[in-house]
Amino acid sequence: MVTLTIDNKEVQVPEGTTLLEAAKTVGISIPTLCTLPEIHHAPGACRVCVVEVDRSRTLVASCVYPVAAGMKVKTNSTRVIKARRDIVEFLLSDHPQDCNICQKNGSCELQSLAQLIGVREIRVPCTNFTDYHVDDSSPSLVRDSSKCVNCLRCVAVCAEIQGVHLLTPEGRGFDSKVVPALGKDLQDSACTYCGQCAVVCPTGAIVEKDETHKVWAALNDPTKHVIVQEAPAIRGTLGEEFGLPPGELVTGKMIAALRCLGFDKVFDTNFTADLTIVEEGNELLQRVKNGGTLPMITSCSPGWIKFAEHFYPNLLPHISSCKSPQQMFGALAKTYYAESSEISPENIYVVSIMPCTAKKFEASRPEMKDSGFRDVDVVLTTRELGRMIRQAGIDFDKLEPQNFDAPMGQYTGAGTIFGATGGVMEAALRSVYAIVTGKPMPNLEILPVRGLEGVKTAAIEVGELGEVRVAVAHGLGNARKLLEMVVNGAADFHFIELMACPGGCVGGGGQSLPVDNEKRRLRAKALYHDDSDIQEFRQSHENPAVKLLYDTYLKQPLGEKSHKLLHTEYKGRQ
Repeated sequence: MVTLTIDNKEVQVPEGTTLLEAAKTVGISIPTLCTLPEIHHAPGACRVCVVEVDRSRTLVASCVYPVAAGMKVKTNSTRVIKARRDIVEFLLSDHPQDCNICQKNGSCELQSLAQLIGVREIRVPCTNFTDYHVDDSSPSLVRDSSKCVNCLRCVAVCAEIQGVHLLTPEGRGFDSKVVPALGKDLQDSACTYCGQCAVVCPTGAIVEKDETHKVWAALNDPTKHVIVQEAPAIRGTLGEEFGLPPGELVTGKMIAALRCLGFDKVFDTNFTADLTIVEEGNELLQRVKNGGTLPMITSCSPGWIKFAEHFYPNLLPHISSCKSPQQMFGALAKTYYAESSEISPENIYVVSIMPCTAKKFEASRPEMKDSGFRDVDVVLTTRELGRMIRQAGIDFDKLEPQNFDAPMGQYTGAGTIFGATGGVMEAALRSVYAIVTGKPMPNLEILPVRGLEGVKTAAIEVGELGEVRVAVAHGLGNARKLLEMVVNGAADFHFIELMACPGGCVGGGGQSLPVDNEKRRLRAKALYHDDSDIQEFRQSHENPAVKLLYDTYLKQPLGEKSHKLLHTEYKGRQ
């Protein structure tokens, strides 16, 4: 332990602790723009967190400066206050003055920092931004270099958490910026569109591609029958957009808000999450019994799929052929639902509310049109839906809860837990066990696959199959660890669940900001509560609406119609 003094307060912290962390232990908050608490290697790039250390010639960046015995630190001396204001003023002088129309207005950390520091004027001439490139080439993200403050957060999360190493700093001084490798646009790069860069970006330099205008246009088009689906994780997060505590389950209010917006039918992605489990569980059993490619790997996360296409194309045969629940829903909306409701599929407009920016990319994939039409027309993130609800003047907190529409709105608890890392695996094992043994699993809660540990493993006895060995990873950096085991022949598993985002969908790139592990835990807790305490059915194959779908339309899992509408394949990318 090291003893030092910060603002005349004695502090005792472990050796190696930074001054920023040490100050927090005695209730002193030092402003910073580049630090990411869950990434240990702070870049020390923004210098906003400078403090004065006794006998030090210069101010030091507290986020990277380690404590030392007997050190005396001032966090708010006249020298420190002036330096911080100068630093933030320089950042603002090299930043567009378009706050009123910026997507991050009101949630921009640079904006908040300027208010906190007390910057009231910009004495340095502002940069001319006409030569800056706005990259809106991808279907998921927009990158505006003029708004980059070189905090390097995106570089850190892309490299250290996601293991993609796509983003890199380029240039010096006022010409410095962060760009994809080789200066390519996002659509021409190996970007997975996971959106974790947008989650950590403090300004509007990287944001989701806003498509709310398309949805407003469809809702106001009398020729369109507009239906909506919402991913499992949305119901445990959307309330944060309106000031409710993280992890508050708002399913009924969410449905009511969507009806107020004007959607003709409010369905649920959980319905096709259950359907995915039935198809995927049977596919796993078929592979195990017939000597198919093992381990089989889940296909629900489009960010992980694109990662595999770029970096592990030889492992594509391991990926389940099942489409994601979002895409299964879209295909059925324009076939099964269109036929049962006697509405022409060309007039059905499918909107998805997703926690994931990569879902925008997934919906745009050319193979996702087995219905004869684009299966999903528009994907909105949690943040975009929040903006729409506010634009419509809806008082979310005062809404009376409502229920989903039939036939694609009924779901089980197994469908709900898809939104948390390990949830797909848990749901699949529940149904696989029941299919093989003819009876439900004695304990439906498979705790070894839950939680935020990077890689989790479990082994479950499943009747005549014997021991079924499984693994779960969330975040592409952790996924890479498991994939390397598969490449090296060391992955002694039958089934692997991979999710691109830390925490799974509850930590998706399109979720409410800010995001940290505590919020991920609370959001996941809400989904597990929905599963164990609210839903009548907790196993996907028990869903009455899914049974009806097979009885009247699909006929059987992995059948001819199921294969055409619900399954796909992927190819390697450069």
